[in-house]
Amino acid sequence: MDDLDLIRERADAVGLAAAEDLAPARERLLAAARAGRPRRARRWCWTAGAAAGLAAGITAVVALAPAGETGAGVGVGVAQADPVRVLTEAAAAALGEPGTPPRPDQFLYVKTEFPDHHVREVWLSVDGTRDGLIDDTKVPGCRDGKAPIYGANDPSKEGTLEDCRPSPAYRTDLPTTADAMSAYLDDHHSGEKGDVNALGKDVITLAYEQALPPASAAALFEAAAKVPGLTALDHVTDGAGRPGVGITWPVPPGSSPRAQPELLVFDATTHRFLGTRGSAVTAKAFVDQAGQRP
Repeated sequence: MDDLDLIRERADAVGLAAAEDLAPARERLLAAARAGRPRRARRWCWTAGAAAGLAAGITAVVALAPAGETGAGVGVGVAQADPVRVLTEAAAAALGEPGTPPRPDQFLYVKTEFPDHHVREVWLSVDGTRDGLIDDTKVPGCRDGKAPIYGANDPSKEGTLEDCRPSPAYRTDLPTTADAMSAYLDDHHSGEKGDVNALGKDVITLAYEQALPPASAAALFEAAAKVPGLTALDHVTDGAGRPGVGITWPVPPGSSPRAQPELLVFDATTHRFLGTRGSAVTAKAFVDQAGQRP
C-alpha cells in the first residue's frame, strides 16, 4: 500500500471536508505544483478540445441517452469521491503533463471513438495556418487572412479564397488560473448565461480537439470544480467502454423532462480526462504532417 492508498483509506474512514473548506488548500497545492512542475521533453499531449462538428455529435449522443445509463449498459451510483476532489485531481494530473509546446508547423492528431465503433480522426494545424484533415476531408488553413474553399457544392468555387481568421489547435490564448478561466467561460458561453449544463459542453469543447498548455488545462478543470450542483458517479464508461468516474452538471430549471446532464468521464486512477459517455479520446499527439499517425 502506497501513500495515496493510505490517504484514500483514511478519507473513506473519516469522510471528506466540505468544498469550501478544501478551496484554500487546493489553491496552495496547485500554485506550488505550477511553480515546481518539471519540464520533460515529450510529444504526447492528453488535454484538448472539440471542433464544432464533434461537439454537436457529443451533444446529440448525450441528449438521446436514456436516463440512468452512462454507456455500455453500466448503471450508475453516487460516487464515494467528491466531485470537487475528482476535478481537482484531474487539474493536478493535467498540470503534471509535459509542457513542451509543439512547433507551429506541426499538427494535432486526435482519434475519437464512439459506442457504435465509428472512429473519427483529425489533423489540425497547430498555428491554424496550414491545411489539415478531418478523416479524409480537407480543413483549410488561414494564411494572410484568406483560406481556400474545399468541398464546395459549386465546383467553380473550389480552391477560391475567402476571408478568415486562424483557428490554432494549440491554444496559448487561454487563462492559467481558475478565476480567470471561470471568467473566460462566462464570457464565451454557448448557452444562456448561467446555464451550467451548457458550461459543461464548453468544458468538453476545450477538452477534445484543441491542445492546451498544462497550466490552462489545469485551470479548466479547477474552474469546472467551482460550478455548483456537481455530482460524481461511479461505474460509468466512456464512449470506448473504458471505466471511470463521472462528473455531471445539473440540468437547468425548466428544462425538458427528457433533458440529460452533461457527463465527463475521468480515469479513476490517473484522473486523466477520458471523454464522455458518448465518445472517447483514445489517442492524441503532435505529428509533423496531416495524415500522419503517431
